[in-house]
Amino acid sequence: MAKGLLFSGQGAQFVGMGQSLYEHSEMVQSIYESANQSLGWDLREISFKGPDEALTETRVCQPALYVHGYSLFKLLEERGITNDLELVFGLSLGELTALAVAEVYDFETGLKLVAERGRLMQEACDATEGGMASVIGGDVSAVEELCEAFGIEIANYNCPGQIVISGEKDKVMQAVEASNGRGFKLVKPLNVAGAYHSKLMQSASDAFASFIEAFDFQKPKYAVYTNVTGEAISDPEAIKQALVQQIVSSVRFQDCLMNAKEQMAIESFIECGPARVLAGLARRTDKMLSVGSISEYGDIEALSEA
Repeated sequence: MAKGLLFSGQGAQFVGMGQSLYEHSEMVQSIYESANQSLGWDLREISFKGPDEALTETRVCQPALYVHGYSLFKLLEERGITNDLELVFGLSLGELTALAVAEVYDFETGLKLVAERGRLMQEACDATEGGMASVIGGDVSAVEELCEAFGIEIANYNCPGQIVISGEKDKVMQAVEASNGRGFKLVKPLNVAGAYHSKLMQSASDAFASFIEAFDFQKPKYAVYTNVTGEAISDPEAIKQALVQQIVSSVRFQDCLMNAKEQMAIESFIECGPARVLAGLARRTDKMLSVGSISEYGDIEALSEA
């Protein structure tokens, strides 16, 4: 049966993620060593030992999740589990991991892109007073009306009944306070550093557009869906433009999932990343989707024996 791989976005990270992969695989050790040399700082140390405050920083957690997700893929590939792979995509940062897996660019190029993306987004966070909130339940139209009323934006269409809103922190808090009586089950502020996937990230998007120009992209080896539209994308220049736009646009993860099922008849996925976040979103999107999650070496072993 053809399968797809899903790659985690920012927020799924935790201290210790990937350590068992490193301890059991010389290949993974070489991936982390290469990453440390490229970055000029010890990603392995922060990923495995923390502290949590350091790993949570945007400039750190994005490379950490990228290296972790890519390592998981290489272990799957080594064991032949990707022989029937047809599709890859991710949630926000995870899209860049997916593109490396699809050989749109090599691992080292992807790490450079991710590191600069994270650095620029960290700068945008530091320069603005942004906030985000999770909206549970209610109609999409009601969330869109709430955002319009307070001058904020939808950052994530994660799954039915789960949307994330983003914008200036005081406006997000006003929207949270005004959410009663609009049909939502819960509207809760999120503990984040800034307003991701909103116009407050425009400086990061503009600078990333200049940075990405120098890199050569290839057509993907596997089918790829972009968060910007939720549709398949294959032209190298279009992929570049989508990565730039993705920084300020809504993440349409739900659309990516449903289009993958409807257009490619793929109902089996493996989530490569920590915390099982994407598996949960997939189940709430369509209970017929089968999504297994891998994060540590034991998960790889169990999958190999299945």
